[in-house]
Amino acid sequence: MHTIAAPERLLRGPLRTLTVGSVALVSLAAFEAVAVATAMPTVAVALDGLSAYGLAFGLPLATSVLGMVVAGTWSDARGPAWAMRVGVGLFVVALLVAGSAPSMPVFAIGRAVQGLGSGMFSVALYVVVGHVVPQAQRPKIFAAFAAAWVLPAVVGPLVAGLLVERVGWRWVFLVAAVLAVPAALLVEPALRGLARRAPAAGIGQVPWAVGAALGATGLHQAGQLPPVPGLLLGVAATVAVLVSVARLLPRGTLRGRPGMPAVIALRGLIAAAFFAGEAFLPLLLSRERGLSPTAAGLVITVAALSWATGSWIQGRRRAPSPTLRLRLGTASIASGVLAASAVVIPAVPVVVAVIGWLAAGLGMGLAYPTLSVLVLELSPPTEQGANSSALQIAEALFSAVALAASGALFAALVGAGPVAYAVGFAVAVVPAALAVSIAGRAVGTRDPVR
Repeated sequence: MHTIAAPERLLRGPLRTLTVGSVALVSLAAFEAVAVATAMPTVAVALDGLSAYGLAFGLPLATSVLGMVVAGTWSDARGPAWAMRVGVGLFVVALLVAGSAPSMPVFAIGRAVQGLGSGMFSVALYVVVGHVVPQAQRPKIFAAFAAAWVLPAVVGPLVAGLLVERVGWRWVFLVAAVLAVPAALLVEPALRGLARRAPAAGIGQVPWAVGAALGATGLHQAGQLPPVPGLLLGVAATVAVLVSVARLLPRGTLRGRPGMPAVIALRGLIAAAFFAGEAFLPLLLSRERGLSPTAAGLVITVAALSWATGSWIQGRRRAPSPTLRLRLGTASIASGVLAASAVVIPAVPVVVAVIGWLAAGLGMGLAYPTLSVLVLELSPPTEQGANSSALQIAEALFSAVALAASGALFAALVGAGPVAYAVGFAVAVVPAALAVSIAGRAVGTRDPVR
């Protein structure tokens, strides 16, 4: 471990190349997450793969869970260097496979490997920060990671649309593959000297990661099936996720036990609340309130900007305490989800949803990077990989369950008009309320992941 001296700043000295390279990698992963929604309709038609449309979205989420577990175990046992290199390498290869795919099955394989690679390097990057970046600078670099999602959220669909229309859908993937290489080379100097040897205690988690990945895939697919088989698959997939989560996350996570378990639980809960609400808001505004798709999408863009603002606030030297940031952040998310859901009532003006989603984005900006910082502060060096892995697994799986539940209920009630939207938002309100209730438990003593 070779933490750089505290006086260094993120864009000066040895930290500069790490900051630029890692933020570039996060931005590329974010661009792919956003841009694929724009490119997929064209991809499905070009490769005659409409039947596998949903699978191409669900596979990266599922395989990323496996990548997170592998990277966490590997980073704790051997250091994060090779987990980072292999993760970025798989990400690049997967983009090349997807961008040159001759058929939908090959494209789906590329997407699956892409999720595996991004899951690996996202966890390894957290561990690199824990080893190299001084504690005083960690709020700022995690704020930069959060902000790295904003530009892709704002311009990603436009850039992807232009690429699809002007040069072809394949370049949405190929351009990202090319840009990832110099970004990885910028991170490389920080990886030197991070190797170590310790027992690979977490290797037994891999089968549970596979179970969680299969469960997440099943949840995604259940919403695509007729009611009876969809319900059966959804129940089986939920059981698989819950059983696997009990083995992958710290003891006490599902109860929000103080310390590390509460940190992990909070990350999953706020992600589930925000993304489940975000899934319905543009649809509600366009179909029930008559907004154009562009105008409805601008509400999401505004929230991305307020997320960046919240991240900047928490990264300042005179920022509120972590406990206060988490209390304010979770309260803002909960109030934002409630405000957005109120627009289901025709008498409530649309501006309420805009203000509400601004608050939700601000809350995510305050809470999300704070939890990233806390997971490193509460972790001994030999457990940073496992705990960073658990943090991101909770985010992925809690979000998958919330989106699957809200999507299934919405589909079942879609004929009931506003009621369907109200029920969909209700699913988002539940994790938001739970997050508020445990926000004060996240700052405490160190807890091992197992």
